[in-house]
This record gives sequence, C-alpha cells and structure tokens, in this order.
Amino acid sequence: MTASPRSNWNYPTAIRFGAGRIAELAEACESVGMTAPLIVTDPFLATQPMTKDALEALKAAGLKAAIFSEIKPNPVETNVYKGLEAMKAGGHDGVVAFGGGSALDAGKVIAFMKGQTRPMWDFEDIGDWWTRADPNGIAPIIAVPTTAGTGSEVGRAGVITQEATHTKKVIFHPLMMPRITICDPELTVGMPPHITAGTGLDALAHCIEAYCAPGYHPMADGIAVEGIRLVKEYLPRAYKDGKDIEARANMMSAAAMGATAFQKGLGAIHALSHPAGALYDTHHGLTNAVFMPYVLVYNRAAIEERIARLAAYIGLEPSFQAFLDWVIQLRKDLGVPHTLDGLKIDNARFDEMAAMAPEDPTAGGNPVPITKESARRLYEDALAGVI
Repeated sequence: MTASPRSNWNYPTAIRFGAGRIAELAEACESVGMTAPLIVTDPFLATQPMTKDALEALKAAGLKAAIFSEIKPNPVETNVYKGLEAMKAGGHDGVVAFGGGSALDAGKVIAFMKGQTRPMWDFEDIGDWWTRADPNGIAPIIAVPTTAGTGSEVGRAGVITQEATHTKKVIFHPLMMPRITICDPELTVGMPPHITAGTGLDALAHCIEAYCAPGYHPMADGIAVEGIRLVKEYLPRAYKDGKDIEARANMMSAAAMGATAFQKGLGAIHALSHPAGALYDTHHGLTNAVFMPYVLVYNRAAIEERIARLAAYIGLEPSFQAFLDWVIQLRKDLGVPHTLDGLKIDNARFDEMAAMAPEDPTAGGNPVPITKESARRLYEDALAGVI
C-alpha cells in the first residue's frame, strides 16, 4: 500500500485587498502597535504623489512617520544598514515597506534586523539559521506593494546582495512576514508597460516554478495554476491599458498567489537569474522571463505530464509544446527579449555565473538537478537563443 504523503504547510498574512484600501494605512499601523512608522521605498517612488500622500496620512493620524529611500533596484547590504541607522535615529518602531520587490525586501530585512546583535548574514536561509534571531527584536511590518510581481508582500524573506561576493542571499525568519498587507490596485495604475511586463512575468515564473517543484503540496499547486490562469487572462490587458483596474487587480492577486505558492519551491529560472541580476544589475522579473522557456525545455522530461494538465486548465491544447509556445508568444507580445543579449549580458562571466547558479538557494527546487555544467549550457543557450 502506498504511504500517506507528509509535508508542512503555511499560509500568508492578513491581506486588505481592493481599490482605495491605502486609505486604511494609518489604522493598519496603529492596529499592530506602530506609533512611529518608517516608510521604506525606492528613490523614484519617494518623489511620487502616492508616497507623499501616504506619509501625510500617517502624520495626520498623529503618527511620527518618515521616509527612507536609499534602496537600489537589487538591494545591497549597505541599503539595509543605512535603513537601520535611519530607523534608530528617528526612533521608529515599525516599517511600512512601500513599493516593488526591492523596497519590500529591504524594508522587511530592516525591520527584522532592528533588534538583532548578530550580522545579517548569520540569518541566511540555510537550515535552522533563522533560530539564531531574537524574535523580540523584530519590528512589525506593514507591506504596501505598488507593483504586481514579486509577491514579497506575503513572504517571510528578503533577497539582499552581499557586496563583497556579488551574491544574492535570502534572509529568512517566520516573523518577517508582514502583519498586514494592503493590496490596492490603484497604486499600480502608473506602472509603465515594460515594468508591468517584467513584474507580471516574475509572478508567472513564481507560479510555474512552484507548480513544477518536486514535493507534496497540493494547496500550493492549486494556487499556482490559478495564478497562471490570471496572468494569461489579465497581463496582456494590463500591459495594453495601464488604467484597466480589473486587470491590475487580478495581476496583484496573481503576484501574491505566486509568492504564496513558492513556499513549495522555486527552481532553475531563479537560480540562473540571481547571478545575472547580482553581476549585471538587471531587472529581476525581466531576467526570469528571458530564462523561462530555456528552463522549461531543460526540465521537460520531468514535468511534461504536469505541464500538459496545466495547459488544459488555462485553455490551451493539453500538451507541453502548446504551453511552451504560449510562453514564447507572451514574451514576444510584451516586448521581452528572447536572448541574454537583450539584457546586455554576454559570455564574459559565464564561468562565474555557472558556478553561482547551483549554489543559489532556489536551485534545490528544480525538478532536474542543476550542475555547473548544465548551468553553463543554459546560459549559452539563452545567449544564442537556442530552445
């Protein structure tokens, strides 16, 4: 008789979803005990009306609020330490992580590190390293995504680049999960088409890799396939008309669903993308999109049956080839380059990247093992455009 499956599952945070919900930001901060929130965002968003309005709303509610915005598109450790300085100097007791994946990740790690005495790298997502942290030193977090891609608003980790090694590291703790997430699709209306495409395809990558990851997690699988359906139906609409609030809302859902699902695992798309992003500072979602079809083909023998079921669910012919063709056409329709040349990546650092990819924490979730040799081959294929 076949043994019963065994696994551990988690579900994400409380989400306030809907147009106009940003008006609840001050009340949300107060509900988790914040009296002096620090808004962590990026330099561009710091100048935008939505961010200034959020700051003024917090101040109008009697909260001692301020903005910290020294965050790079791929956050580095210096960004975190400067954020900690700002947090301590201003007497802030919580973080409002406001923006795309970079601001959300950095904001969560800043809040996590506020009361820690050990170096940040002591909490990398390796084994039980998270148990080294003092849970009482973690400041509360409210997440406000302004893009629809990373899903970091429902995650328990932040990706930070270690500057000495140019390596992306995952800092993890269960209490890094935001207490409340405000998903207001109106905040994403101003995203330009290329950012809409990159972030939306990041959500797709999360859903695909979670669905294909080995292991037993039917809840994650179900969330992932519905997330993929939402991307198929609504990403082209959001790309074509940025003011399509229904499309924006559904893409925001798909982003959160991808991050909820990938607790099951990620894979080679991310394992290849992280070194590229760390060394060339490319947009994470766009980089994932470039690698997507190459990795699907690499994994084909292990995932063909699953992908055929997925294809049927989202309204395609029930075959691996139909799904692959859809991915390639979607990338083309959204202006995504087919090769690494479109990201201004050549083969100069392929040896270095190929050594980094199998060591990336996401590599272990790939259904086909990733080696230095296979990573190098995938980089070469992605440069040559060979599917």
